[in-house]
Amino acid sequence: MQTPEKEFYESKTWGLLTSVDLFGCNPQTIRDAEAIKRYVRELCQLIDMKLFGETQVVHFGQEEKVAGYSMVQLIETSLISAHFTNKNNNAYVDVFSCKYYDPSAVAEFTKKFFEAKEIKMHYLLRGEGKA
Repeated sequence: MQTPEKEFYESKTWGLLTSVDLFGCNPQTIRDAEAIKRYVRELCQLIDMKLFGETQVVHFGQEEKVAGYSMVQLIETSLISAHFTNKNNNAYVDVFSCKYYDPSAVAEFTKKFFEAKEIKMHYLLRGEGKA
């Protein structure tokens, strides 16, 4: 079985997208804009990504189902985004980059940072074979 890194380089992919769904997060952390910004800085250090501009963290959502913070951070090689739902203390994080990073490292760090009880992680090679 190929590793994500080997698959990334052998497929001549354009980029790598990792999606992490987190369930049962620490409610205080996902409701704290400064903690979310700290998460982004620490994640970028971990996966060696260069931040581009300020981390945007905005609370919105009139419907209870979607109310919570959303975050967007441009990185030199693309972006990191997330939405945190107050109703169920879940979070949905996406990291997309044309520079390789370890999807498992993103998932493990994210689970630990937000103290999630459970996670699901998927990664996808974008533009595979079209580089």
